[in-house]
Amino acid sequence: MSVKRLLDCTPSELSRYDKKDLLASIAGCEGRVLACETIGLTPPLLMDVTNAEYAASLSADILLLNMFDVQHPVIQALPPVPESETVCEIKRLTGRVIGINLEPTDLERSQSNEGTLWQMKNGRLATADNARLAADMGVDLIVLTGNPGNGVSNEAIENALREISAVVGERVILAAGKMHASGIAGEGGENIMTVQDAEAFIAAGADVILLPAPGTVPGITQEYAHRLIEAIHAKGKLALTAIGTSQEGADVATIRQIALMCKMAGADIHHIGDTGVPGMALPQNVLAYSIAIRGERHTYHRMAQSVNR
Repeated sequence: MSVKRLLDCTPSELSRYDKKDLLASIAGCEGRVLACETIGLTPPLLMDVTNAEYAASLSADILLLNMFDVQHPVIQALPPVPESETVCEIKRLTGRVIGINLEPTDLERSQSNEGTLWQMKNGRLATADNARLAADMGVDLIVLTGNPGNGVSNEAIENALREISAVVGERVILAAGKMHASGIAGEGGENIMTVQDAEAFIAAGADVILLPAPGTVPGITQEYAHRLIEAIHAKGKLALTAIGTSQEGADVATIRQIALMCKMAGADIHHIGDTGVPGMALPQNVLAYSIAIRGERHTYHRMAQSVNR
């Protein structure tokens, strides 16, 4: 099957793409794919419109659902549907590629998050059973990563990745990596992601390697990210640069600077995080990021295109 660039795909075309097609469609965009992370548990910014829909309206190509419990999913403001139909309903409303985060958490380390937004639930753990549930629900992308303080190590990501790849690796795009240390001493700064980590994740089944965007974590420079991404591309895989340090709530000038550093480093997918305010990035920053990496034409085309096409 011949695929179009994700930039040019209609929702009906995307609905027919399998994993291999989606990866080719993303790669064909040459660094112009925007993934917007949102939280469904928090009150939506527009009250009766989901944060996922809001992000889609601002030109996001991929909607990454954080804090998504595959056993008991909650997306505030989503029309009532059976739990098993949650992802399909988001796809119906947005026409976008849908991803979720799963976390290979050290439950002892994560106890400090009890009573907070980030408190772990069984349905968010990076297990083979949860990954299978996600795939059955229609999820296109699973990201193995960690929320703040949840004790997610690179070794745990690698182990979970092997298990999950064995059960859904043919059906779902698998991404792996961290945006910050996630509560693991010794895995901050440049040690969040090394070339060795990236190669280990690829060997364990990752299609996409996630690394912090330059300027978001101490020590992650444009040059360092470029070296990592060169190694990732040499293995035939894609790279996702992520803003996971609340800078999605910074000023527009900062967002544009980060976006261009990620572009120069070689990012295939640009991720913007979910806590500009709790729930999603500041709307003006989603728009600014999109325009910085692909201009107004592609940005407004994505915004204007009907989900019925």
